[in-house]
Amino acid sequence: MQQRLNELWYRERPRPSLLQPLGWLYGSLMRVRRRAYAAGWLAAEDAGAPVVVVGNLSVGGTGKTPLTIWLAQRLKERGYRVGLVSRGYRRRGNGAARLVGAHSDWREVGDEPLILARRSGCATVVARDRAAGARLLAMGGANLILSDDGLQHLRLARACEILVIDGERGFGNGRVLPAGPLREPLTHPLRADAVVVNGEAGHASLTDRFAPGQALTMHLVAQEVVPLDARQELRTLSAFRGLRVHGVAGIGNPQRFFRELRAGGMEVIEHVYPDHHPFTPQDLAFTDELPVLMTEKDAVKCTPFATALMWYVAVAAQFSDSDARELLARILVKLPATPAARGQ
Repeated sequence: MQQRLNELWYRERPRPSLLQPLGWLYGSLMRVRRRAYAAGWLAAEDAGAPVVVVGNLSVGGTGKTPLTIWLAQRLKERGYRVGLVSRGYRRRGNGAARLVGAHSDWREVGDEPLILARRSGCATVVARDRAAGARLLAMGGANLILSDDGLQHLRLARACEILVIDGERGFGNGRVLPAGPLREPLTHPLRADAVVVNGEAGHASLTDRFAPGQALTMHLVAQEVVPLDARQELRTLSAFRGLRVHGVAGIGNPQRFFRELRAGGMEVIEHVYPDHHPFTPQDLAFTDELPVLMTEKDAVKCTPFATALMWYVAVAAQFSDSDARELLARILVKLPATPAARGQ
């Protein structure tokens, strides 16, 4: 079902769709809701510390989590005590605010928040109500909060919004759910303090939208190939060049991952699963002895039944020096510069 919707949503030129009336209705509701917050009829809640939202307009993976980790590291270097808040999609429980530790169970906190906590070293909270999660972080000492996703969670007051777009898929057919991939209607100009495009902006919905310098470019770069079995040693991607491998991906845009493997010189047997798929040993019970390469997001769910054949490709966000400076400048100008705000 997800694959069929992706084929419908990410055509560069939309075709007539029976879902379009539902898309108009959903888009209208989103406009009314946003206007209600803008007019003060609905009130955004202050978290007790400035909030930077890293979000997207479309469903599926755009690179928000690697960007959030990159920002957390850079802002910590500037003296901020950074906390991270996320919804914790598909986690167990009632959605109440909960701290995430490096050894938390992904079923209890979600796959992406577990990666955030491990890779950033920052206090991390999951909460369906992101405003409540952000307040918990502020009470714990955070003086700057990054929200991984939540662009549409308007009840959380924010100082700065960063919009992340997949350069390859763009805004798809430009339609709102369920007729298209958009969570809310497009505005012109786009409503964000900074726009970050993951990869080159090649999709037709992006090529003529941005003025020179308006959108910043991010690339996700493979760092190393990490064994799920801790007794194994780290490898480089080039160590798998020329090999036939199983490529496993339960993410929003699996083809990006498979292309990365092929660019590394591998012959890839593709195994596509729904985003946030709860992997079981049977999912990876292949009848051969070929290496199994997956994303870090998938690996956190496969570690309990890891074998020596299972590996994940760690990636990191990368910017040109000029785009990195520009992105940080657009954020910092929105934040308090007092010693208390900077933890000095």
